[in-house]
Amino acid sequence: MFTGIIEASGDIAVLEKRADDSRLRINAGGLDMADVKLGDSIAIDGVCLTVVDFDRHGFSVDVSAETLDKTTLGEYMPGRKVNLEKALQVSARLGGHLVSGHVDGVGVIESRQPLGESLCFQVRVPDVLAKYIAVKGSVCIDGVSLTVNRVEGAVFEINIIPHTAAVTTIGRYQAGRRVNIEVDIIARYLERLLLGEQAAARGAAGLTLETLMQHGFIKS
Repeated sequence: MFTGIIEASGDIAVLEKRADDSRLRINAGGLDMADVKLGDSIAIDGVCLTVVDFDRHGFSVDVSAETLDKTTLGEYMPGRKVNLEKALQVSARLGGHLVSGHVDGVGVIESRQPLGESLCFQVRVPDVLAKYIAVKGSVCIDGVSLTVNRVEGAVFEINIIPHTAAVTTIGRYQAGRRVNIEVDIIARYLERLLLGEQAAARGAAGLTLETLMQHGFIKS
């Protein structure tokens, strides 16, 4: 598990293609490597990956074909800046929100505008993820825990304060950028709980308006 509070910005040093998979070598930048061990989990732009090799300057991870297909990692080239976070320790403060590092889909930055000293982004997510995005709820973009300010259909709005823009890669993002999206884990489990026994049915359609009305979340 992670918090969505980025510890450092690194970059892709080496990209090695291996059949359908890839191995990435990451320059760790300011990430403290002193306590990193083989098999540890590190989130790269919000994707939880396993350390297979490391030294004091960086580490390597293997990326499966499934992960390359479902995230933006398949687009990465040497030199690309990435957000890094080591796995949450039980004794650590939970400064963001609980993040699993399991990306739900890829979104697109639709617009970027200055708002005072901050930046305002509008982000479009796949339609199947729109139901999990709520005003003042949490969302993870490229590993960064953020608060949703507005939602309209499959587009939501976030504000990036100067500190976040400076210590993560988000300050560089422009319209058209594809980003990894992880919705709030609580929303995912809530959907399954509301489905009840329907969740076990093969080919179940998922959460519907009828189910929400049955549980009193919306009125007919």
